[in-house]
Amino acid sequence: MGIPPPPAPAAPSYGGPVPPGGWEQPIAQPQGWRGQPLASWGSRVAATLIDWLILLVPAILLAIIVVAIATGSDTGAIVTGVLFFLAYLLVLFIYAPMLIMRPGEHNGQTWGKQLIGIRVVRDNGQAMSFGWAALREIAVKGLLVSIASSIIPLIPWLLDNLWPLWDDENRALHDMIVSTHVIRT
Repeated sequence: MGIPPPPAPAAPSYGGPVPPGGWEQPIAQPQGWRGQPLASWGSRVAATLIDWLILLVPAILLAIIVVAIATGSDTGAIVTGVLFFLAYLLVLFIYAPMLIMRPGEHNGQTWGKQLIGIRVVRDNGQAMSFGWAALREIAVKGLLVSIASSIIPLIPWLLDNLWPLWDDENRALHDMIVSTHVIRT
């Protein structure tokens, strides 16, 4: 019976719990759309058709004005037609980005999307700004798809618009390029 040996010294510690190893680290997921119900292909098409109708009404009114002016003067008709056409192009290009960038509950919505109850959200959860909306709507959906469709007629446009039918996250090709999703509100 002797004296018991002294206790072993404690391992050095920094005072907190031991973090998991690298293989156990959770994978960071974007939170912008996770947990939200995704918009269906049909709701996306319906919103697009409403937006087209909204833009069609002013175009018809402008055409009526140009025709009315044309009956009085050929030069006036040409000048008026060119000015109205340029104004309409400007409206056409800024319609979606200006509406999508609205702050608050309508961020990510054109009037068509708002009526249908869907919105565009960025994968990182940040609000849609004018720059992101213009990138999505003008540069990718408008110019990139149009240029590709001029090289290979109609196929890129069809692929972009039909892609949500077979994509697991109902994303079009332009959504994948700019990292967005369309969700129900």
